[in-house]
Amino acid sequence: MRTAENPVIQLALAEGLLTPAQIAAARARLEPPVKPGDGRPRLLDVLIQVGLLDGRRLARVLAEKHGLPLVDVCEADVPPEALSALPRSWAEKYTVLPLARRGAVLRLAISDPFDFEAVDGIGHLTRLVIEPAIAPAEEIRQAIRRQYDRSAAGLVQEEQAAADRREASAPAAADDEAPVIRLVQDILRRAVGRRASDIHFEPLGSRFRVRYRIDGVLQEAGDPPVHLHRSVVSRLKIMANMNIAEKRLPQDGRARFTVEGRMLDLRVSSLPTVHGESVVLRMLEQGTVRLGLAELGLHRDDRQTIARLLALAHGMVLVTGPTGSGKTTTLYACLHHLNQPDRKIITVEDPVEYQLAGVNQVPVRAATGMSFAAALRAMLRQAPNIIMVGEIRDRETAEIAINAALTGHLVFSTLHTNDAAGAVTRLIDLGVPPFLVASALRGIVAQRLVRRICPRCIRTPSLPETSGLVSGRACMPLHQGAGCPSCEGTGYRGRVGLFELLTVDEQMQRMIHEGAGVARLRGYARALGMHTLRQDGLRKAGEGLTTVEEVLASTVDDANGT
Repeated sequence: MRTAENPVIQLALAEGLLTPAQIAAARARLEPPVKPGDGRPRLLDVLIQVGLLDGRRLARVLAEKHGLPLVDVCEADVPPEALSALPRSWAEKYTVLPLARRGAVLRLAISDPFDFEAVDGIGHLTRLVIEPAIAPAEEIRQAIRRQYDRSAAGLVQEEQAAADRREASAPAAADDEAPVIRLVQDILRRAVGRRASDIHFEPLGSRFRVRYRIDGVLQEAGDPPVHLHRSVVSRLKIMANMNIAEKRLPQDGRARFTVEGRMLDLRVSSLPTVHGESVVLRMLEQGTVRLGLAELGLHRDDRQTIARLLALAHGMVLVTGPTGSGKTTTLYACLHHLNQPDRKIITVEDPVEYQLAGVNQVPVRAATGMSFAAALRAMLRQAPNIIMVGEIRDRETAEIAINAALTGHLVFSTLHTNDAAGAVTRLIDLGVPPFLVASALRGIVAQRLVRRICPRCIRTPSLPETSGLVSGRACMPLHQGAGCPSCEGTGYRGRVGLFELLTVDEQMQRMIHEGAGVARLRGYARALGMHTLRQDGLRKAGEGLTTVEEVLASTVDDANGT
């Protein structure tokens, strides 16, 4: 009789609740045969289902032997704060039910006091002290369905009640009012129509603020009623397959939304704040990343420089800039240019924002140990020609990426630095020896995004106007957008990139090896003809692509450096 690994069945045998013949008969019903370590839950289920074992008698014996209370979960009235402490998926996985919460103590109905993994795991997840009580497993399963379904139904009732309150307060506009689901859909549709890149849902105490980020600038989109905040957040979480009961910890999820035949991927992030959960939706459309190098806004000389870098057989090319400066778009445009049937391309990203046909894309999953460094090591065993690392954040990732660049791979990655030359010192600050940086690095692209003048209302001066704001540019045309319905009166529509391209030749390799600082590297690159971010911005302002104000706000004075 195989019962050594099964303490509950051993106890049932010892107490006379079961006989060996009954256990053998129940085990014979298991199809397919039970695997080692998998017998107890399934065997107990069969024993109880066929009536060979009384679940309540077993629970009573377990409670007496362990000195725990026996509870009736069928009649339990579980408060919302107890249910919200434990995700339904965990309750179902371990067959447990939260009964009550008092401060840092969570009372929990369990069916198996020998399941220490469940009690310890739930205590770690909730950061609460677990106070166990015993109940039959089948009664717990029924109570889980009833209690969590009731909690979800309560959210629906809240949404309906909110809609009813609005109808009662404004009966004349009842036909125009919508339930929460339609409200969320309307907010998403308006965001798409206004070309928003993300939507911010923010509880501010007396306000429930919704803002769109359009062309990199946040704009208020109108405040929904404050009392709808919880219902809207719950709806967004449901869309993104997030845990609606968890309100104390940040969560991330993904969803898809179709509007006017366009499929959008939504990255959803929730963050607990003083007045409730703040939720941000980032809107990603597959078509927006299918850019070539020409569509990025590069001048002809810069396109030629990047083309030379992309033609290299090995080495490292970095793209630098702050968050939201378009680094990922530039990297994808480079990969799109290189994506040919005779090349194997692998990327590691956090997260994978857009899927590229023909490219092997690996998402970072820190919880499972799939870090940038771990993924990069595994990628190298796949014999790729081209590697893209979403971001170099630490010494380990930097060293692996540089070694890959030195062993026959073309490596692309990003860094958060102010300018191109700053990427060199950033790698050295991470702990990479200067001689490795000098040997591996082939080029650096620094970039910014500035708003583009609306083409429908641009005002082109008949004669160049004087601009005393820009040293070295005493006379240049100052184009402006007058403001029109197309740009919502802002004078801007869309964005254009500013670029600074630094290439590494033999002299710069020697300078890096010798530990030259940013100012010296930058000065040498400019002497070779590198256009700085501000210089690139001013020539684009002169061409009517953007305004001088946008350039000055997004770049630093070349005379002062960074």
